[in-house]
Amino acid sequence: MKHFGAGLSELHKELNTIIRKQDKVEYAKRLFLDLHAALHLSAISGRAKNEVDQLLCDLSPHEYRIMPTAKDETIAWVLWHIARIEDLTMGILVADREQLFNDEWRKQLNTPISDTGNALTDDEIMEFSKQINIDKLIAYRNAVGQRTCDIVKTLTATDMKRRVTSLGLATIRQIGGVTDQKDSLWLLDFWSKKDVAGILLMPPTRHVMLHLNDCCKWKQQIRERKKYFHST
Repeated sequence: MKHFGAGLSELHKELNTIIRKQDKVEYAKRLFLDLHAALHLSAISGRAKNEVDQLLCDLSPHEYRIMPTAKDETIAWVLWHIARIEDLTMGILVADREQLFNDEWRKQLNTPISDTGNALTDDEIMEFSKQINIDKLIAYRNAVGQRTCDIVKTLTATDMKRRVTSLGLATIRQIGGVTDQKDSLWLLDFWSKKDVAGILLMPPTRHVMLHLNDCCKWKQQIRERKKYFHST
C-alpha cells in the first residue's frame, strides 16, 4: 500500500529513461534534484514543506524507537540506514571523496555502529535506536542530503557512465561502511555492478522512497496500535 510519495515512481521512471543520454544530462540532473528534494526535509532544498516534513514534524523521541511488528525496523534505524548508504555511495563511489561520517559525527550521534545496519538483529536495532541521538541523526542526514545535491550539480554526461571502482568499494569496507557479515557484505557486490547513473537511481532515490513509505506506514501503526513488537 502506498503511504508516501505519490507520483515519485513516475518521476523515477522518467529519470531512468534519460539519465545516460548525453543530450539530456542537465535535464536529468534537474529531475534527480526534484526527486531528491521530495525525499529530504524541505530545509535542504529550500522548497515548500513536503511529506518528509510531515512525517518527522510531530514524532516523539519514543516513536522513533518503536518496532511495530516482527517484520519491521524502527524509524530511527531507517533514517540511519538511508543516510549511511547515501553518504557512502555518493561521497566515495560517485564523487571519489571521503564520507561525511567521522569521529566527530560518531560522538555527536552516540552511535554504537558505523556501518549501514543491514545485518543488525532485532535486539541490536532496538539497542541502536535507544542510543542514537535523534536530533543529530536528522542533522547528519541533512548534511548528507545537501552534499548529494552539491555532487550531482557537478556531474557530466561522461560521469553518468563511469563505473564504480574497486578502490571505492575497498575503501567502504576498510572504513567499516559494511561489515563482514553476509547480510552486509552483499552491498559491495550490488554496487560493483553499477555506474554513476545506476547509483543515482537507487541509493539516494528509489531506496529512500521505499524506506520512507515504510516509515509513514509505521507512524500510522504506532498511533493506532496499543501493543508493539518492540519498544524502548
